[in-house]
Amino acid sequence: MTEGASASGRMNWLNIMTVISAAILIGTEIIGAGLATGWAIAGLFGLGDIGAYVLEALFALAGLVIVIYFVRAAARVEPFVER
Repeated sequence: MTEGASASGRMNWLNIMTVISAAILIGTEIIGAGLATGWAIAGLFGLGDIGAYVLEALFALAGLVIVIYFVRAAARVEPFVER
């Protein structure tokens, strides 16, 4: 066996499921809040449907970036692989 193959560890499925579950919960809330924020700002300033869609997309993408950073940080705290 090669050195890299023997150094690999076991998958910790409990940690993986914990991080995935938290990401679904937090992701739904953050992306939903981003969509609502875009809709509210477009309505406040009278930007119309196109303006609302653009703002919703921007805030949803910002929410997605936040979720990605959350998953990366959670994976450091709850390691996916036991070594």
